[in-house]
Amino acid sequence: MALFKVSLKQSVEKDLRRIDRSQIPRIVAAIQELATNPFPASSRKLVGSERTYRLRVGDYRVIYLVVHDRLEIEVQMVRHRKEAYR
Repeated sequence: MALFKVSLKQSVEKDLRRIDRSQIPRIVAAIQELATNPFPASSRKLVGSERTYRLRVGDYRVIYLVVHDRLEIEVQMVRHRKEAYR
């Protein structure tokens, strides 16, 4: 499988600043893993969207968009699970 290019929206940096510092390395590692496997076991496709997925990392959710034809993943947001789907 080809490597995907992972890009982050600017708002993701703000999201990461609001998260508990002990969780950040785990979340960043999970985002980096998306380059080799864009559909890990803890990911699910969001209902009503063709290219948007969520990745579960503990109590946090990484919402990302997969563009197959450009082999690109764009991370849209990282939020606590109770705020992620609003």
